[in-house]
Parts: sequence; C-alpha cells; structure tokens
Amino acid sequence: MAAVLRGFRVLGTRCCKYADFTCVSTRSMASKTQVGFIGLGNMGNPMAKNLLKHGYPVIATDVFPESCKEVQELGAQIVANPAEVAEKADRIITMLPSSPNVIDVYTGANGILKKVQKGSLLIDSSTIDPTVSKEMAAAAEKMGAVFMDAPVSGGVGAASASKLTFMVGGAEEEFTAAKELLSCMGVNVIYCGQVGTGQAAKICNNMLLAIGMIGTSEAMNLGIRLGLDPKLLAKILNMSSGRCWSSDTYNPVPGVMEGVPSGNNYQGGFGTQLMAKDLGLAQNTATNTKTPVPLGSLAHQIYRMMCARGYAGKDFSSVFQFLREEESQ
Repeated sequence: MAAVLRGFRVLGTRCCKYADFTCVSTRSMASKTQVGFIGLGNMGNPMAKNLLKHGYPVIATDVFPESCKEVQELGAQIVANPAEVAEKADRIITMLPSSPNVIDVYTGANGILKKVQKGSLLIDSSTIDPTVSKEMAAAAEKMGAVFMDAPVSGGVGAASASKLTFMVGGAEEEFTAAKELLSCMGVNVIYCGQVGTGQAAKICNNMLLAIGMIGTSEAMNLGIRLGLDPKLLAKILNMSSGRCWSSDTYNPVPGVMEGVPSGNNYQGGFGTQLMAKDLGLAQNTATNTKTPVPLGSLAHQIYRMMCARGYAGKDFSSVFQFLREEESQ
C-alpha cells in the first residue's frame, strides 16, 4: 500500500507540469497519511514537532508517557506501544537511545513487527551498531516491510530548527520516499549505501566530534591558564587553522557563547553517556575491522571516566569542566 501511494505521489508531481489547475505538492499529499513516531526524547520530541508543523498527522508513543505531552498538545495521537503505532501507520520513524532499545521496539512483545503492515517504510534514526540495523532490516523484510537506517547529526538545536543532517542506509529505490519525510526535519539528507552504511557514517562522525571537543577543551583550558581571555582566544581560534565545530558553534567554555549547553551548566544537548556509547560502537567496529583508532580509544576512555565521575547526564562538552576539575586534584 505504501509503495502504491509513493508511486502515486511521484506521478502527481509530474502531472503538475501540464495541469492548468493548482496541483497539491508531494509533501501536502503525503500529509494526508499518518506517520508513526517512536521515541520522544531530547531529539525525537522536536523531530516529531516538525513533522506536525509540515502537516503530517503523527501517531506517537514513548516508554515515558510524560514525554508525549508536548506533541499531544500539538495534535499528535498518542498510543500505548510500538505495535499500536504500526497498526495505524505505514511509515514509522524511530529515535531511540541504544541498540537494545531498537531491538525491543522492533521485535519485542509489543514491537513494531508484531503489527507491521506489508509495504511499510520503517526509518530508524537512532545511533546503533550497524550489525543491529542489518538484523532489523532482515526481520522487517520477512514481514514485507522496508527498514532503513538514518542516524542524524546536529544535536538538539538543529533538531528544533529542522537543520539536521541525515545519513541514510538502505535500498536506493526507497530513498526518495524516506527523503520526503526526513527533509521536513533536516537540511541535508544523504544516501550512503545499503543498510548499515548510515550508521557507519554516523559512528565515524561522532568519533571525530569527541576527539575535536576534547582538543578544543584542552586548548581553551591551556589558553586560560596562560592568561588569555576565553572569548578572545575563541575568536582567534575561529579565524585560524584550529577552527572546528566545537570551537565556533558549540564552544565548551561557559560564557563564550550563548545558546549552547556550556552556558546552561551543560544541561540539554548531547549527553556524555550517549557519547560514551557511540565511542563504544566506534571501538567495536574498529576492532572488528582491525582499524587503528588510538585517539578514538583515548576519547572513549575519557568519556567513560566522565560517566563514572558524575558527568553522565551532562552535555558532552562538559569535558572542559572535567579537565578543569582534574587539574585541581
């Protein structure tokens, strides 16, 4: 059914070129069908809101009922579990914390695959082990559904502003249908290859992000110890060869930038525990492929240590604060 609808939308778009009347856009036509959304945490909540803003009726659920309140107030229908979502929607997006969560949501007792409709498009935007994505794709295929991995980059701010980057893995012939939905939540939707390649790209990105954040924190801390004003140092770095995303967009030093977690006691943003998890995924894949990642390994150790020292719930840029505390011991 979903495939037929997608084909009709493409045909309708082509007909617009020749019709004298105003033709409904593909996005407006798609908004007449329901979209499921599972996982309404820091990232999933604004993503689901942006689907609603684009006219999509959203059917949602989350393991924590209180997380559903905001999207429900905006018009989303809330149901009890993923199976009920799958029963009502043939296009579903999941945004979950880890591989075990994804396995449970898709294959558990009340999972998506218990009630999935044939032809359904299942898009997972969680960051998980690529092998788990492949397992979910195989399980979905047995039920007549299509699974694609589409992890994101950009953080909570980008999710709220519909400026995420999606890295998509799956059947290429399904990419257009996936992009139609993902474009409502992001500015970059990139096809990476078969199932699992989206996760591969995300893991590489987050390993580099962690290394860059640690490096930026070390440089800023050293400059401050040498008597430099942190805002001045950040300005110099950002017009020099040391410039990076962690220095010019997400600076870890409190007071240097507004609207970032470092200016809010490292609340919100991308949690240290999640970064440690992603670095663990990078370590596993590096081991499996016999790839040397010495800086990635060190970054993983640092973020695991931070979790043990009470930083698990803080944004990953709190590594700056962690380093400052370490030097005073």
